[in-house]
Amino acid sequence: MSIDRRNLLTAAAAASALAAAPALAKEPAMPRLYPVLQAIIAAWRTQDVEGVLVHVTDDIVWRNSSGYAPAIHGKAAMRTALQGMAPVIKTNAWRIFDHAESADRLFMEGVDEFWLKTGEHVAIPYAGSLQFRGLLVSEWREYYDGRISAAMKAGAPMTDELRAMLARPAV
Repeated sequence: MSIDRRNLLTAAAAASALAAAPALAKEPAMPRLYPVLQAIIAAWRTQDVEGVLVHVTDDIVWRNSSGYAPAIHGKAAMRTALQGMAPVIKTNAWRIFDHAESADRLFMEGVDEFWLKTGEHVAIPYAGSLQFRGLLVSEWREYYDGRISAAMKAGAPMTDELRAMLARPAV
């Protein structure tokens, strides 16, 4: 029986490549941007405006109205907006259902659920995107249906569809 040397070398190379394959496979990257969002959420749960702002750049662009109002430019303007929101919120349960990171961007889907000091319960499902510069948010875009927010702030009851969306587990 004769062994073809070329086949033996090819088989050895293939076996070597297969053995190295697990080493070449990349482990899933640990999230590095999502913990920043978690810190922002934790600060906002207590309406800690400065605790939110420590995670954004001085030149932040915040598009928080889904096209209903102009973007907020700069940390000082964001501070003013948050300081206007904080006193009317009794408590909130902002949570994220899904998220994904891609280089310097964090995509998120969740619900901003809060109770106003006047008694209204408001729940706004939304999706958003955070652009990062290092570990600071430099652009924040949120997309939601402002009609839901307006109706609930005016006392409209929560729909069954909205209840089903809110029943999703947070990450």
